[in-house]
Amino acid sequence: MAKFKLDETDHQILDMLIENTRTPFTDIAKKLLISAGTVHVRVKKMEEAGIIIGSSLTLDYKKLGYAFIAYVGVFLKNTSQTKFVLERINDIPFVTVAHVTTGKFNVFCKIRARNTQHAKEIIFQLDDIEGVYRTETMISLEESINDKKRLMHSIFKEL
Repeated sequence: MAKFKLDETDHQILDMLIENTRTPFTDIAKKLLISAGTVHVRVKKMEEAGIIIGSSLTLDYKKLGYAFIAYVGVFLKNTSQTKFVLERINDIPFVTVAHVTTGKFNVFCKIRARNTQHAKEIIFQLDDIEGVYRTETMISLEESINDKKRLMHSIFKEL
């Protein structure tokens, strides 16, 4: 597949959709002084090129009672157990992200919990998975940076 070329209009469309994926194409069109049909066609082309993959909804987990965030490094007895352990981790809904990593940990997870007691229960679930040697936990005091746009703008400057 040929590399898809983005122009400034594509950048502006993506910028608005990253800010709010529910922004109507008509609103984007008005701001960019183009037709809603043009926005639709451009978004469709970016989807077909695999640049846009679905859309997401952002929840305020604090308002839902899940303000406690921790990161858990998982050490495995054998790296050959990675797939099995990831399948078990996937069964724990409070583990929201899991990465297979190099370096200190075999797997690195982000968990969301109601409080420290709940986090302890989740960590114990991780520890109890067959193949897990031990875990190491870091508590998040605050999420200081979570900006989806900074990387996108940096990439656009390179193009």
